[in-house]
Amino acid sequence: MRAIRVGDVNAHPEITEIQKLDPQANEIGVEVRACGLNFADLLMIRGRYQEKPALPFTPGLEVAGVVTSVGSGVTGFATGDRVAVYAGQGGLAEHGCFDAARATHIPDAMPFDHAAAFPVAYGTSHIALNHCARLQPGETLLVTGAAGGVGLTAVEMGKLMGARVIAQARSADKLAVTKAAGADKLIEGSETLREAVKALGGADVVYDTIGGDVFTAAFRATNPGGRVLPIGFAGGEVPQIPANHLLVKNLTVIGFYIGGYLKHFPQVITDSMAQLFDWYTQGKLSPHIGQTLPLAEYDQGLELLRSRQATGKVIIRPQD
Repeated sequence: MRAIRVGDVNAHPEITEIQKLDPQANEIGVEVRACGLNFADLLMIRGRYQEKPALPFTPGLEVAGVVTSVGSGVTGFATGDRVAVYAGQGGLAEHGCFDAARATHIPDAMPFDHAAAFPVAYGTSHIALNHCARLQPGETLLVTGAAGGVGLTAVEMGKLMGARVIAQARSADKLAVTKAAGADKLIEGSETLREAVKALGGADVVYDTIGGDVFTAAFRATNPGGRVLPIGFAGGEVPQIPANHLLVKNLTVIGFYIGGYLKHFPQVITDSMAQLFDWYTQGKLSPHIGQTLPLAEYDQGLELLRSRQATGKVIIRPQD
């Protein structure tokens, strides 16, 4: 089968023919129909992510596909089932074997492209805003990098939870996408972010995907008693948080990493995915798929993330 393989973090990943494996105990074999790309894939390929798989490995954190085989000890899944999996790695391949505990049945009417957009992006936003930040109806949510795959789901989630949503993005085109997802107020660029947010009454919850100066501006525009979620560092700089500002404004900074929940609080992930798929079935969530590419064009997809040109989710179809 074909797979993208990383053999050296200093070299370019390549499409390689590798042996198709059978699932081990507690695993399911899945024909991968769609794999969602994430900024974390870029970091993992270069050995800069929190998790560093042994070389060689196949990147790809989230997949959707059809179960082709079931390992010993697996219950609840059978050949032919349609599933989404928070894989962690292995998604950029025509087939993969994944821990059954990380898989969820997907609704019959849900396309595989949509299903592959859920585990990381929607899972991150739902758990971060609901379980961690306890976002309340009527509060103001600021989302930075709001047109990206994760940011856009935070806009959707914030509106679904009854918040007023301020979306920040780099261009008018990107902001138009956030407006279509439900954003109430739009801020272009970051140079005047702090002043613009404060003019809108400040933020009660900040969902920051950029880091660096953007995080600093958003942090300083947070209302007393607010909660700040540093979700990612797409801008390349990990921000330093002044503890004295936390004290003066009674702010709470909440660390959130969905992979840690898979390891330590898996039931939170399971409950979240069940809720998200239920909302999807009710028509309350509609994934924005910005680009869909075949496996041979995976590098183009990664470049869209690297250059921050992607809007919504970038999906790779390994069978194409």
